Amino acid sequence: DNTKIKGALNKSYSGLQIDQAKLNELINLIATIPFVHADLNSKDILGHVYEYMLGQFALAEGKKGGQFYTPASIVTLIVEMIEPFEGRVYDPAMGSGGFFVQSDKFIERYAGKNEIDPITQKQKISIYGQEYNHTTWQLAAMNMAIRGLDYDFGKEPASTYTNVQHPDLRADFIMANPPFNMKEWNTGVDDNDPRFKYGQPPAGNANFAWMQHMLHHLSADGSQALLLANGSMSSTTNNEGAIRQALIENDLIECMVALPGQLFTNTQIPACIWFLTKNKTARTDKAGRKLRDRKGEVLFIDARNLGYMKDRVLRDFTRDDIEKVADLYHAWKTGAEVNGIAYEDQAGFCKSATLEEITKHDFVLTPGRYVGATEELNDGIPFGEKMATLTAKLSEQFAESATLEAEIKNNLAGLGYEL
Repeated sequence: DNTKIKGALNKSYSGLQIDQAKLNELINLIATIPFVHADLNSKDILGHVYEYMLGQFALAEGKKGGQFYTPASIVTLIVEMIEPFEGRVYDPAMGSGGFFVQSDKFIERYAGKNEIDPITQKQKISIYGQEYNHTTWQLAAMNMAIRGLDYDFGKEPASTYTNVQHPDLRADFIMANPPFNMKEWNTGVDDNDPRFKYGQPPAGNANFAWMQHMLHHLSADGSQALLLANGSMSSTTNNEGAIRQALIENDLIECMVALPGQLFTNTQIPACIWFLTKNKTARTDKAGRKLRDRKGEVLFIDARNLGYMKDRVLRDFTRDDIEKVADLYHAWKTGAEVNGIAYEDQAGFCKSATLEEITKHDFVLTPGRYVGATEELNDGIPFGEKMATLTAKLSEQFAESATLEAEIKNNLAGLGYEL
């Protein structure tokens, strides 16, 4: 009945060699789920079940599972910060479509569950996605269908680099968790591709290729967020430093967030979130917030100490953690209080830096470079002063150690021994 998901379902279950009795038991078990709840409709409940299964699948698959699933807490944090109330939402590496689901949930929370525009009677967000892996593309289509969301995932699963499914799209919100440090991404890509206007990304790392692809498809007032490995903030190899410098000098970087470790099921690589926009001028955004002029400023947030260990290997964010970061970001953007929070620099956590300061740091965007550490340790001595003292003392001790080592070698040589 649903023509939208034609071809998305695997029809050859008999060829999968699944125990038919087990398959029958599973269908009967799902049939017993009571799709009635005081606060949830059947779509919500089925969506919860599907999301749970995706999460469990990602855990079971380990490293491979990361292509299907981005942890919900990270997706929620990005969505809460970027606020996709209405407009065109795009994910060029969509996996199973987690960003679209959270965008829909965001609208439900803050727009009185009014996901449909009362005038046009259409969905408030227009969903555009692309995915190379055929199985994952199918999972995303099912994810949308279960939640009753309309979407455009292109004609087929395809490479974002060589077979763009939405060439003319200029999206209001772009969110993505692309593969970290992807190699050999540029096979078949034209060296003069217009997407890479800020510099040609190296063949051995696609981080800045993803970023520039997203910028190419971003509308004039749009916002984008993407998860990348921490190396993207400081690497100077193979033109990456030059590209990052160009992005900074063109005032496209709005916010950098350093994340804690152990958030992902598929990798232990430390990650960060880049937030970019083409327009930092004072205006009213789609969420109705009156933004101040932020030209020449970048917000740095060091969130590495947030979260809790949900089990022995995985860390997660609490709702308070997410709100703390999102409210701070919006308070910085607006210059006004947000949920009782007014922005101010906090040593060890956040800092609003100028482009001049970033230039002095050789265009490195690691938040720790700017937020520093907490001002005072237990003894009341400012961190900067204590660090200088400790560094000088350590230097003295290294020199003393070298002198002692030389004396020991001389003494041993006098006894006829050599090291």
